[in-house]
Amino acid sequence: MRGEPDFANAWWMRFLDKTNAVVTGLTASVLLYTRSSAVAYFAAGAVVCSLTVKVVKRLVRQPRPVATIRGKRKTSYGMPSTHSATITFYAAYITLACLCLPILPSLPDSLATRIVPPAVVLPWAATIAVSRTWLGHHTWPQVAAGCACGLLFSPIWFSLWTRGANDYGRLLEQALFGRS
Repeated sequence: MRGEPDFANAWWMRFLDKTNAVVTGLTASVLLYTRSSAVAYFAAGAVVCSLTVKVVKRLVRQPRPVATIRGKRKTSYGMPSTHSATITFYAAYITLACLCLPILPSLPDSLATRIVPPAVVLPWAATIAVSRTWLGHHTWPQVAAGCACGLLFSPIWFSLWTRGANDYGRLLEQALFGRS
């Protein structure tokens, strides 16, 4: 209709369609800045979560929606949504880390360091997950299943870190950077 915004071509929709590059770039930047095995472990968890969901997709083999807002149809399967799973993993893991882990030595030791990351990542993750339907890449059940996968995977991955993998991380940091 005349006078209505062009939803499909809005700048923020194009931005949301490219969030995988934005999130990957931000993760790489934080890893390079902190040079922390904890951040490397977190990033590896996001990759493992993504790969796990891709395996589930091949088993379930549910197609994506036929119509897409952006005009191009993806040919891979849609159930569950990999983007939704991975960004939910990010949001849940970052929240757990901010609540339960010591602050990294390369970051400021303040209450804001514990509050700001979840305050930013939780609404951003929800927006990214919902955008998968707005963009026509997934159905609501595919997004919900992806979010469930991320929510299930993050505490398991976090538990592995807090129950022993962090010891290996300290050894790695000591060997690479002389940290104790």
